[in-house]
Amino acid sequence: MTLNRRNLLQSTLATTLLGAVGQQAWAQAQIESLKIITGFPPGGTSDSICRRVAEKMAPGYAKAAFVENKTGAGGQIAIQFVKTAPADGSVLLQTPMSMLGIYPHIYKKLTYDPVNDVMPVSLGCTFDFGFAVGPLVPASVKTVPEFLAWCKANPSLANFGSPAAGSVPHFIGALMGRAAEVDLRHVAFRGTQPAILDMIGGQIAAVSGPIGEFTQHVAAGKCRLLGATGAKRSQFAPQTATLTEQGMKDFVYSEWFGFYVPAKTPTDIVNRLNAALRVALAAPETVNGLAVMGLEAQSSSPAELAARLKADTERWAPLVKTIGFTAEG
Repeated sequence: MTLNRRNLLQSTLATTLLGAVGQQAWAQAQIESLKIITGFPPGGTSDSICRRVAEKMAPGYAKAAFVENKTGAGGQIAIQFVKTAPADGSVLLQTPMSMLGIYPHIYKKLTYDPVNDVMPVSLGCTFDFGFAVGPLVPASVKTVPEFLAWCKANPSLANFGSPAAGSVPHFIGALMGRAAEVDLRHVAFRGTQPAILDMIGGQIAAVSGPIGEFTQHVAAGKCRLLGATGAKRSQFAPQTATLTEQGMKDFVYSEWFGFYVPAKTPTDIVNRLNAALRVALAAPETVNGLAVMGLEAQSSSPAELAARLKADTERWAPLVKTIGFTAEG
């Protein structure tokens, strides 16, 4: 299904849902203000998604909608804040999957329960990851297997950066190294762009990160995208072969951002929020704005998002154990 066709279907469904609520009932249900919480700073990917969605949530769902950045602890502070927020539809969390599906496997203690403290509302977007190299790596290296072979021959230069320790990009690189029996050293950064800047500056060899983070640098000829982690080639980097195309079996990894509310939020409020989010995420301005960042806008039912988190949580449990990474809680 093409992106445009999917968006059309989402928009049609959302309109139907709004119609089912009824114009009068919807007007009565409208709240004064909606606060969308993100655990990451202004200007980043998560913040940008929240602001584009907020623009579409008023005046339909709320008379006003704004974004509040609750940064710290790799996104944990935002979840802690939302779990104790009023369960009246006035506070909406937006978070990447990692904080809910991977953190329970790497932190001995979390101050929130990903299943019982927050309630799913809708998927927000999905994205794949890319693996790129900079000027430290010879131009003759054109694929990920070739990079790993080069690392074996040049162990002192065998390293890669990621946006954070314990992130999906970190684990992708770690799994690559294990599969190839290469000591591929990880360098953690505070975000993908700082890692990329060090890569194109020749301080590190490679970077694993969201594919949209690389496109501007690839276009400028500053780095080379060797592989992508999707099940099929990314629409944002169609010339880049997937890892499975390069012979790396089962190396299919993606991530998503989802919207959640406090656990005790009434079902009727969750349904109204879901309908409003479907409309917001299907709006051309939202779809096109997210595409600039290499993100594919998508919505879902609360049940679909719950099932998606459950599947990802179960998938990452043995992978994290294999990697052997833990973090201080």
